[in-house]
Amino acid sequence: MGTSDRLRLDVERLIHAALNAVSPDACMRRAVGLDGDLLIVNGEPIDLAKIRRIIVVGAGKASAGMARSLEGILGERIDVGLVVTADGYRAATTKVEMAEASHPVPDGRGLAAAERLARLVDGATEDDLVIVLISGGGSALLPLPVDGIALADLSRTNELLLRSGATIQQVNAVRKHLSQLKGGRLAARAFPARVISLILSDVVGAPLDAIASGPTVADPTTYADASRIPHEYGLWSALPSRVRSHVERGVRGEVPETPKPGDDPFSRVQTMVIGSGSDAAEATLNEAGTLGYHSLLLTTTLQGEAREVGKVLASIACEELKHERPLPLPALIVASGETTVTVTGAGKGGRNQELALSAALGIEGVPGAVIASVGTDGRDGPTDAAGGIVDGETISRLREHGIDAPLRLAENDSYHALASSGDLIMTGPTGTNVADLCLILVGKQD
Repeated sequence: MGTSDRLRLDVERLIHAALNAVSPDACMRRAVGLDGDLLIVNGEPIDLAKIRRIIVVGAGKASAGMARSLEGILGERIDVGLVVTADGYRAATTKVEMAEASHPVPDGRGLAAAERLARLVDGATEDDLVIVLISGGGSALLPLPVDGIALADLSRTNELLLRSGATIQQVNAVRKHLSQLKGGRLAARAFPARVISLILSDVVGAPLDAIASGPTVADPTTYADASRIPHEYGLWSALPSRVRSHVERGVRGEVPETPKPGDDPFSRVQTMVIGSGSDAAEATLNEAGTLGYHSLLLTTTLQGEAREVGKVLASIACEELKHERPLPLPALIVASGETTVTVTGAGKGGRNQELALSAALGIEGVPGAVIASVGTDGRDGPTDAAGGIVDGETISRLREHGIDAPLRLAENDSYHALASSGDLIMTGPTGTNVADLCLILVGKQD
């Protein structure tokens, strides 16, 4: 077995360790416990003897697993619940109903589920406890547009934003102002009930208002932001006319803003991030120690255009192999975060696959280096792959198949390229979602 083959096997172990650490069950049980009638959330007790009803709602790729774990803790104490998850992420529950919907572009199933979820919290009283389970993907899975905007308008706006290269924070700033649930509006609907919001973060830095567009968090963005961002990316004229009209009315103050810091509903909300990309990265480092690697966490705030980030990671791998810096060999360098792709071609792929294909060009012919980039949710963009893993022979394997890697990169066709070279990472839906994990492994030569 050659060096690259061993490194690839180690990548599998490292990814497995990371996913285990940020599974919904592991994260929920670290954060939530039950002691008699006391529900302990992040060390703070809640006396359930004083609670009339427990209502569980949620949205996101990991919300199903979170609900299953919460049922294991609270059991029959839960009165009613509904979570909306992506196709393929359903979990077995008894008290909390599961609904599946489309991601990343919302569909009618998501709209119907969002309407039902809104009705569940609308009737909550000050004696009720609403537990909200939020994870990445929640924005697309709770598509309840404001009056006057159709689901098709929302879907088209979402598609344009996701293809523009805008950051997820920018995308969500627009989404919040088109929704009856996002940008703190779910918390406003649940008021005066007590709200506990448990979050698995897929956003760099875990800004609470950006994760799933912050349904239980005060919104610092405004209609002015919702107007500026599409203009900045040249999208304004392509947006549906009803979306433009609504945003313009908001800028003029003719429709209410999203709830802001200091508003009454947030006095009854407790929010906690129970898992993030940092946890996945730390678990990777711990596992690397058992495998004998010298390891370094480069960043947990990785951002930028995927193909440019791929070049940077490739240069780090080359420096490590040539000069053994910043670490002695064998070495593992970890980064987590979320890159973006500005789509200009008609190919198929995702940000992790595009990053990996770009990195392959940078380590072409370099022995003993492997670079992997994986989405922790198991789905990278609109594909069935989680990401890509490349080595110094990836480009030569592509040439053997008659594939021009730079051309495929220009066409945003990383999926078909990496499928041909045998370099796709296929995990299937993982049940969790804490952004992306990038690994640089460099080993000693045989």
